[in-house]
Amino acid sequence: MRNSLRHFSRPTPSLTAALSIAVSALVLGGCGMQSIPQSLNSLDASAAEVTNQYKRRADLIPNLVSTVKGYASHEQETLTGVIEARAKATSMTIDPSNASAEQIQQFQAAQGGLSQALGRLMVVSERYPDLKADRNFRELQAQLEGTENRITIARQRHIEAIRQFNDLVTVPPTSLTNSLFYHHEKKPQWALDAAEQKQVEKAPEVAF
Repeated sequence: MRNSLRHFSRPTPSLTAALSIAVSALVLGGCGMQSIPQSLNSLDASAAEVTNQYKRRADLIPNLVSTVKGYASHEQETLTGVIEARAKATSMTIDPSNASAEQIQQFQAAQGGLSQALGRLMVVSERYPDLKADRNFRELQAQLEGTENRITIARQRHIEAIRQFNDLVTVPPTSLTNSLFYHHEKKPQWALDAAEQKQVEKAPEVAF
């Protein structure tokens, strides 16, 4: 009996190795060795989705302006405003996951200016029943409305991805792992004051 107890009290080398691997995995996972890079990957993906949706919106605008111009060519000031706002917005090619707070603010201001210009264009379209009845215009309206919704969702997801990443690199114990191995800096958040928030977040009215 004593020999049997002695036999079961000694873990085999393979069991010891397996336990060591399991404990190491738990320790590494809990201290941020895995979660920090994973969070950074999520941050990059959410940033790419934001820029992708803004690009999708920009790609819709030339056809939209052309269609409106066919029915309301004398609304030149409004049409020019949209074209200029689009040019300004598309001229800014930043990487939202690695941009400075100032670059993010400038980028969002340009996109917010485009949203306002599109809103004015939609108001103008209400004055032209033939334009509102045009099939191509209605399809563009639907695409624009869907894109504005996707932009809002993409921005919300990116804001949450930034928050999660910043928590990992600033809150113990994962912040210690970051300081020892990764050295990531806290990312600037997409936070605006009240006036800027109204400008950026307000989607153009797309009424049917």
